[in-house]
Amino acid sequence: MSNLRFPLNPEPDKIFFALEDSGWTFADVSRYVALTCETILSDTEVKPGDRVAILMPKPVPFALTLLALMRMRVVSAPLNTRLTAGELAWQVKNANCRLVICEREMLALTSAMDRQIFELPTMTIHDRVSKFDDWGMLHFDDDFAIIHTSGTSGRPKAAILTYGNIFRSAQASAQKLGKLQNERWLCVLPLYHVGGLSIILRSLIYGSAVEFGRFDAGETNRVLSDNPITLVSLVPTMLKRLLDAKTGPWNPRLRLILLGGEAPSTELLTRCAAENLPIATTYGLTETASQVATALSELVYRKPGTVGKPLMGTQARIVDEGGDEAAANVLGEVLVKGGTVMRGYYREPGATAKALRDGWLHTGDIGYLDEDGDLFILQRREDLIVSGGENIYPAEVEDVLRKHPAVAEAVVLGLTDAQWGQRVAAVIETRAGQSATVEEIRAFAREQLAGYKIPRQITFVAALPRTASGKVQRREARKVFPDAPQSKL
Repeated sequence: MSNLRFPLNPEPDKIFFALEDSGWTFADVSRYVALTCETILSDTEVKPGDRVAILMPKPVPFALTLLALMRMRVVSAPLNTRLTAGELAWQVKNANCRLVICEREMLALTSAMDRQIFELPTMTIHDRVSKFDDWGMLHFDDDFAIIHTSGTSGRPKAAILTYGNIFRSAQASAQKLGKLQNERWLCVLPLYHVGGLSIILRSLIYGSAVEFGRFDAGETNRVLSDNPITLVSLVPTMLKRLLDAKTGPWNPRLRLILLGGEAPSTELLTRCAAENLPIATTYGLTETASQVATALSELVYRKPGTVGKPLMGTQARIVDEGGDEAAANVLGEVLVKGGTVMRGYYREPGATAKALRDGWLHTGDIGYLDEDGDLFILQRREDLIVSGGENIYPAEVEDVLRKHPAVAEAVVLGLTDAQWGQRVAAVIETRAGQSATVEEIRAFAREQLAGYKIPRQITFVAALPRTASGKVQRREARKVFPDAPQSKL
């Protein structure tokens, strides 16, 4: 198969967007999508193959816009709504977006973007026939989206995912997780991340329902208790907060809690086991259209820490520093191969060549395969900080801190945090004769960085530890926080 026609399960009267008091069927959503296409084209000159950014905090307008761009054969570039105007402008320029589609509340953030800004108006369903009523054929080799992803050596890179990547990922996930006839997937993950995007796309492919919500421990607990949710995707921080706020049992139809983004703590898994929760731990990357490997509940509780075997059509291997195959239970770099692996990084041939070698994606993640072939991930990239499910690039924060007149050098680290998984910390070498307070540094950083990237812990030193060649020793710098629980390296 090299072409797709959505939805694959053509039942127009089935619910696609599930709402608590009602719902939109596939036919309803299709009409909204057709109208969205015509609305965009009435005021813009977007054409197939163009790249268009989506800046929308509300999930339903975001989903409609994403599906409309798919139908128009336009490449989407989802934007993180928590970024500053400068950060957003860089990503829009980096992806060479012709247009930014946003909601009214996002207009203030678009001032720094050298692109046409289009505010998507409120729409109602029309029953009229549209030239966009038919999805037509989508090709496996066509680009679906450009998604800015993790990176530790400067700014994030833009991964190019194709329709073939998306379909093969959905197919492999269904083979692993199984699929009920009346699936209802609760989506509280950000839609600008591949985890949230994949829920919309898989529901479209499977012909099942997705229910959108904003994560709030109390409200999400209520939804899980009152609504017939069968699947929910969470990061460990979310699950911990849900358990802390939980006052009663969740709906018995909940058959699977997909847990990804970072490794759950032993304490969290112990709590889940005590309640017999149906946990499935996953390992995935933006570069692989989400899941690489998944462990279902029996394996999760029998082998704490594992993410199981690679999904159908995906291979994983561990190599040492010399590139040789590592033996079972020996740490090394995780390499991944298969039909879900991205086409490359947009306009970065050097980074693409480094990441994709001989058909294998070099993830930079450290892990091992045990004697049964089950995968364990030790570290989600050596320097990457994952706080509350958000990826934070140390080099990006360091670049901002160095702009302060009192800062000669800075090292940004992730320290273990019981609530957020990790918190951002900084060790700052001050310039001779200069000084600054912690609050001054935070205020300076807040002008240029999203709130979750601001260092929560800052220490000033006269000189950072360096190697003989002058390179800062990050591991030595970490020792200035002797009383803080420290992340494994």
